[in-house]
Amino acid sequence: MSETSVPVTSLASTSISTSSTSPTSASSLKTRGRGARISLGALQIVLGLFYALASALPKLIAHPSAAEALDKLGWGSTAMYLIGALELAGGLALLVPLLSSVAAVALSALMVGAFVVNVTVIHGPYVATPLILILPLALIAWARRGHTTELVRWVRRRA
Repeated sequence: MSETSVPVTSLASTSISTSSTSPTSASSLKTRGRGARISLGALQIVLGLFYALASALPKLIAHPSAAEALDKLGWGSTAMYLIGALELAGGLALLVPLLSSVAAVALSALMVGAFVVNVTVIHGPYVATPLILILPLALIAWARRGHTTELVRWVRRRA
């Protein structure tokens, strides 16, 4: 009997001493959290600028490449300006903390539509681009989901 109780006692003391001298500390977890917040903020800035400048601006200034793509669809200039305005609004909203999660979801929906159009009508070389853009947008929407509840509370207080 003493043989069984000795290993259990030594095992218990070992686990206690190991857990009390654990190298993970609260400061290292805070550092990781801070780095993740900074990276997520940088991702939001990059995507916001991409949607506002690289995607929306050519449509809003009726650049020939944007006009040609939408003419090929038969949608005309009205759709080009509408899509450009939606992309600009989404890109700018990604930069506003309270709107970032909702903007990411809205831009993801826009990218699903772009993917469907690319696959069914355009058949161009950039078919996967909308899907690739959905991944970081989904990350932003999930990570900033707390902002959505804040936005809902804010809207309810105003109504």
